[in-house]
Amino acid sequence: MEADFAGMSGVATRWMIAGEWRAHPARVIMAAIAIAVGVALGFAVHLINASALDEFARAVKTVNGDADLQVHAVTPLGFDEALYPKLARVPGIAGASPIVELRAAVSPDVSLTLLGVDPFLAAIATPSLIGRRAEAAPAQRGANAQPSTAEEAFDANAVYLSEAALTETGKHIGDEIVFSAQGRNLPFTVAGTLPGVPEGESIAVTDIAAAQWRFATLGRLQRIDLKLAQGADAAQVRTALAALLPKDAEIANQETEARRTDALSRAYRVNLDMLALMALLTGGFLAFSAQALSVARRRPQFALLRVLGVERRGLLRQVLLEGAMVGVAGSLLGLGLGLVLAETALDVLGGDLGSGYFSGTHPALIFAPAAAAIFFALGVLAALLGSVLPARDAARAQPAVALKEMGDAADPNSAPGARIAFGLLLAGGASAFLPAFGGLPFFGYLSIALLLAGGVAAMPLLARVLLAPVQRLALPVPAHLASKHLWGAPSQAAIALCGIVASTSLMIAMAVMITSFRASVDSWLVQVLPADIYLRVEGDDFGAFAPEVQQKLAAVPGIASIHFRKLTPLRLSPEQPPIALLAEDIDPADPGKILPLIGAALPVPQGAIPVWLSEPATWLYPYRAGQTIALPLNATGAATRVFVAGIWRDYGRQQGTIAMNASDYTRLTGDALRSDAAITLSGDADARSVTEAMRAAMPPELSQRVSFAPSRELRALSLQIFDRSFAVTYVLEAIAILVGLAGVAATFSAQTLARTKEFGMLRHIGVLKRQIVAMLAAEGALLGAVGVVAGIGLGIAIGEVLIHVINPQSFHWTMETRLPFALFATVTVALVAASAGTALLAGRRALSSDAVRAVREDW
Repeated sequence: MEADFAGMSGVATRWMIAGEWRAHPARVIMAAIAIAVGVALGFAVHLINASALDEFARAVKTVNGDADLQVHAVTPLGFDEALYPKLARVPGIAGASPIVELRAAVSPDVSLTLLGVDPFLAAIATPSLIGRRAEAAPAQRGANAQPSTAEEAFDANAVYLSEAALTETGKHIGDEIVFSAQGRNLPFTVAGTLPGVPEGESIAVTDIAAAQWRFATLGRLQRIDLKLAQGADAAQVRTALAALLPKDAEIANQETEARRTDALSRAYRVNLDMLALMALLTGGFLAFSAQALSVARRRPQFALLRVLGVERRGLLRQVLLEGAMVGVAGSLLGLGLGLVLAETALDVLGGDLGSGYFSGTHPALIFAPAAAAIFFALGVLAALLGSVLPARDAARAQPAVALKEMGDAADPNSAPGARIAFGLLLAGGASAFLPAFGGLPFFGYLSIALLLAGGVAAMPLLARVLLAPVQRLALPVPAHLASKHLWGAPSQAAIALCGIVASTSLMIAMAVMITSFRASVDSWLVQVLPADIYLRVEGDDFGAFAPEVQQKLAAVPGIASIHFRKLTPLRLSPEQPPIALLAEDIDPADPGKILPLIGAALPVPQGAIPVWLSEPATWLYPYRAGQTIALPLNATGAATRVFVAGIWRDYGRQQGTIAMNASDYTRLTGDALRSDAAITLSGDADARSVTEAMRAAMPPELSQRVSFAPSRELRALSLQIFDRSFAVTYVLEAIAILVGLAGVAATFSAQTLARTKEFGMLRHIGVLKRQIVAMLAAEGALLGAVGVVAGIGLGIAIGEVLIHVINPQSFHWTMETRLPFALFATVTVALVAASAGTALLAGRRALSSDAVRAVREDW
């Protein structure tokens, strides 16, 4: 008997689910689409990031060769080559290959890594970097092609290019190619290829002695590749090597380089993942809205099943099963959509989604089965969580009451509870004050999720509070009926609002953060770009202007002043990407003239070398204003003690910047090359004439790669880059608000269908059809107004978490809050109008029924 009843219960469950979905397919489809959007965004972002990191790691591995360990210079200036024989004699080292590594430009659009290697030593440590002499077929030879000879391996003019470098530069075997590096422009002859370099990687290799001699780096190396002897203990070898290293060198391997690569864009990637999960959370709220309305509409059916003997857990299982099926459908759709989005984004935006971390890369899409399983499970979980409360309500309903009850189950005379809502809001506020975990703002995102949940949970009470004053107003009949219905059924109002409040608050929060950030960046650009024209060399960030070129440019008529600067990477930690070292003409007595200081500059002690740290540097390293720290800047390899004289705001370099006076930098390092310049024109000078004269004063190869930008254009370009980096965020905002409006449509559609008998009774007592239409429009407008108030208020609170918690802990930048009041007004008008219009469209079907048929069940 029990088995028969269980079978009957299963048939009833399947029949009710199928019947509900046939009757209201739009509700199910919208909930599944909401889940699919969140899954698709999260999965696409993960695939893009994983593909970009894999491509970047492959490029690093290619440049680094096959070495087991490497000793890297902490700056591009390198370290003393006398270190090489010391390391080669360390027990456990089978081979050591000294290498000169330079970033060389071939044209304004093409730059690559130029390596100087010893072929005999590289054959042991890094055989993939050995070039192969080749004679091109007549059809493939360049105009200057000559037969290759045995001496080319040590020819000072010979260079070997990878297949990708040949393609990228458009060169052939035997062609001449000019490399620009270290302030020099030198011709080489393409003598062969690098067959050991994987496809797609642009590398050039020449003889190490030629590289040192021709690029004026005699006695300096950028790295030493090491091969361990068979059976050697890697840990012991590392310890022995570390004891021999000067301050301007460090030990690295593929694992440390991978960690550096990961840290470069980790915060950006995690933030995009979190934003995608917020979209999934919004989909969960929409699933909750749809399920809650479905349960409310079918309460008599569930009560009848209870009377027939179905247990509470049977009803609970049925509603959860409905939610799980919606989650499965949405997750499967989301995974497919995510693959399409990832492929499209890689083609259009590249592997960095417009952020600039891996600019120029177009990696191939790599499918991640584990990630697909995780996002599938997250989608199903979001749908299940959205079904828990409706399922509990269905199981707890009293059959005798529910058989005749329709609408809100709460007593209109009782105030909605707020303990859970207040608890969630307090927990969200408290989480915002917790520190970063693992360098990432996980508690900040937990704060946002709790604030969002608390705000939605508070909607019944908020609807009562905001609609209470309206009850005392003398309103027309439609508006009066609308306000009474919403005030008396706050749970239905909350269900209708949860999707729109969740999506609106997230949109407002992101808008507040972006507006604040953009305004701060704009003000910062005005401070850091005071000159008339800025000059830089494309494809060479480490120094293209030699001292003699600097003198010629400074002598050009029409220039009131020209300040050259050097920006070079400095490795201070094996776990962090290189920090930027900025050498600029900074007056220690008035550093605020050049640097946008945060707070007052500290007086520099007598004889001390002052430096100024950017905000991100103080987050990433244990350095503070007033401290004396050691930096590996001395040309002898010893550490240099410097005094931190202040902190300044720098939105340009997330990994931190150390600024110092250019004369101090040259004295310590011996490096007089500069990478760019700021030019102030004399009063009557013509900018075009000055720039043409400056080009004429440069070597021809250098002038082709120089770009001049007026400060106004540079600020506009910087803001364009800012907007591009937030392009994905804007897409997420648009999707969030569309999902919220779809939730309003689904909610009103379900509610109006459930209220068909109510509309029929109103028609019986004399309410006109146009008055019911106006009542629905008023309900929609009032709901939209309540949703806007809640969404904007909650959005501002979440925006403050983004500005003062997420951004500092992720990107190490601070900013002042700026509210986009024009957007608030636009959102208010748009949502109130959209809600009113949606309510009208959703109610048309219910109003089409005959008034007598609508109430015949009560006769």
